[in-house]
Parts: sequence; C-alpha cells; structure tokens
Amino acid sequence: MRRWFVRLLILAVIVIALGLWITRPRSDGAEALAGLTGDVTRGEAVFTAAGCASCHMAEGASDEARLVLTGGQRFASPFGTFTAPNISQDPDQGIGTWSAPDLWNALHHGTSPQGRHYYPAFPYASYIRMEPQQVADLHAYLATLPADPTPSQPHDVPFPFNIRTALGGWKLLFLRDGWVMQGDLNEAEQRGRVLVEALGHCAECHSPRNALGGLKTGADWLSGAPNPAGRGSFPDLTPPEMSWSEAELVEYFTSGFTPEFDMAGGHMSHVVQNLAQLPESDRAAIAAYLKRLPLGQ
Repeated sequence: MRRWFVRLLILAVIVIALGLWITRPRSDGAEALAGLTGDVTRGEAVFTAAGCASCHMAEGASDEARLVLTGGQRFASPFGTFTAPNISQDPDQGIGTWSAPDLWNALHHGTSPQGRHYYPAFPYASYIRMEPQQVADLHAYLATLPADPTPSQPHDVPFPFNIRTALGGWKLLFLRDGWVMQGDLNEAEQRGRVLVEALGHCAECHSPRNALGGLKTGADWLSGAPNPAGRGSFPDLTPPEMSWSEAELVEYFTSGFTPEFDMAGGHMSHVVQNLAQLPESDRAAIAAYLKRLPLGQ
C-alpha cells in the first residue's frame, strides 16, 4: 500500500509539473519584430482604434489629458474588480522601459516583461490578432506620450481568481489568434475584421461569455451580452436585431447619434470618440463587417 501511495504521489507531482510547464507564461524573443521599424503616424491610428486612452486615462480626463495614461479606472466583473494600470512613459510606474517585444508579448501572449500572466480584463484575447507591424507602430507612438509617476493600483480580485498561475489554463482554452469571421471577404470587410476583431476588440463587450469568462463564437459572436458591472447589457450587433443601414452605422460611429435620435452614452461614448478620429473608410469598413453578421450567412 505504501509503495502504491508513493507511486501515486510521484505521478501527481509529474502531472502538476507538466501542467505548470504547459500553461507557463509564453514570451517571444526579439525575432517576433525583427526588421520592423515603428511609424509614429501609423502608431497613433493603432492607438486610437484600439481605444488605449479610453481605459488607461485617468477617470474623467478629457482633451490632451486623455493622453496621460496614468490608469486608475476600475472595471467590475463577476471575477472581481480590475483597475487599469499606468501605461505612461514613466520608467518606474509606467512602461517607459518596455521594448517593442515587451509590448508584443503583452498584447499577443498576455505576458508581462517580468514573465507573469496578465488578467484577460486586458483584452489580449482580441489584441492577439494584431500584426507585428501594428505593434511596432504602436510602440513608436506610445514613446511620444508623456510620463506620469502615479503608481498603478492593485486589482480587487478574490480567491481563487487571484491565483495568476491558473490563467495559463485559461489561455490554453481560450487564447486563439485566428479570425472569427471566415469566408470570401472584400477589402472593406477585411479591414472591418481587423478593426472589429483585433484593434477595436468589440467582442469583449458585445459577445457573451461562458462560465470561465471565455468569449463565445459561432452564432453567439457579437450577439450581445450582460454588462459585467451588473447594470444593463451590451446590444446585439447582428441582424435582424441590428437593423441599421451601413450609412446609419457610419453616422453613429461619427457623431454618436442613432437613427432614433438617441445618443451614445457610457463607455460607448469613448468608443465613438475614438472612431470619429479614424478615416471615414475605417468606419465604413466596420459597418460592412457588421452587415455580414451573423456568422455562417
């Protein structure tokens, strides 16, 4: 009996060690961005489309203060409340010492420069679809923004969700870099896919999640979801529920006004503010993508 117990204990240790190795934080080396030079102008467009300031600016910031990425906004969820960190150029409290590969690993693998898992409240499950050149461009633009020494505030996440090691298992289940919308897409629809599925991370709010917080795809993709903060819900973007024309969608992304003369509110007002800074062709591309929904049609 003792011999069998020892064997089982050894087997358990091996299984645990193997699991920890499989789910370890992943990082790529400098080769991921080898030969790429970041462009500040393109990087600003990536920054705007990705909505970086909307989450990482100080609460209530406006105008130029939006570009001081001091963090501090809090986002409630069923797993706890997450606080956006300082991602300004401060070398101690922000990301001023990050290299372009550091940024790539954060966006693509959800891994910090210190080799720790990030919580998926940081939407790397969408940003994983960003191209290396887009990341290099974003890094170049971030380097032009101001530094702020405000310390990042800790997340308020209870046990067992505060065990970051478990996030490796979450990534193994749900972190995928393939496109959700497949098929023969025209140029505008392909651009819309980049903006919706990757940069704009629209599904992070507008798609339902399973019990572990993974985004549902297939027929559920962008079909609406409860607000994780517990107040209301995010609307279904798929026809026939979303009946607006492409022109009406473009107008909404530009001005925030709906065809019913309502106005975008809450966090969507920040999204519209970002989209309005993009070329009209990008807003039209998002509309074209949405009109191809639901998937499979």
